This record gives sequence, structure tokens and C-alpha cells, in this order.
Amino acid sequence: MARILVIDDAATVRELLDQMLRLSGHDVLVAANGKEGIDQLRRHPVELVITDLFMPEKEGLETIRELRRDFPSIPIIAMSGEPGMPSLLGIAKRFGALRTVEKPFDRTEMMAAVEEALRAKP
Repeated sequence: MARILVIDDAATVRELLDQMLRLSGHDVLVAANGKEGIDQLRRHPVELVITDLFMPEKEGLETIRELRRDFPSIPIIAMSGEPGMPSLLGIAKRFGALRTVEKPFDRTEMMAAVEEALRAKP
């Protein structure tokens, strides 16, 4: 299966995705913000990044831009549950996210996004 990096400042979301992805056979790395996520990625290559958009230190859109610049082939799933997020999720797609997911999400929706993103990886 794939190694997946989950970037989200909410510990509950990180833990949920970690458990969900591991139960599906994936290896999971987690980070609490974009800066930590980019640092993790530089040390440990991954096949997919799932990132929140609203985070401290380095927010999601900035993280997506940096990922696109430095790791152009890694697929990205952007997620958010903040007010106004449909337009921000659209911006995330323009910045390079392959898929977007609104929080709260269900397991089926997230796993479908993960499988689609992993199939799209060159």
C-alpha cells in the first residue's frame, strides 16, 4: 500500500485519519501544521498528502503551493470544515490539490478520495 502524510492541526482528525488509513493497509505519517508536514516530507517520501487548509504556522494553501513547487508529482487532497470553505476548497484545487473533501467527512468519502488520488499518481 502507500505511505500517506496527514497534515492537520486538530489531533482528533489526525488520529481518525491515521487509524482509518492504517486499517486500509497504508503507512501513515502525521504533522500538526504545514511547516511540520513539509519537514516530514523532506525526510520521508510519501505517495499522497492529505492537508487541512486552516492551520497555524503554515496554512494549507501555502503548504499546497510549496508542495507543488518542490514535490510536483505528489497528489494532494485538501480538506476543510471552516465557514467559507467551499470557495477555499476551490482555490486549493487551483493551487494544485487533486481532490477536496469537506469536514466532517465519512470514511467512504475519504477512502474514495484516497484511492482516486493514489491512482492518479504518475
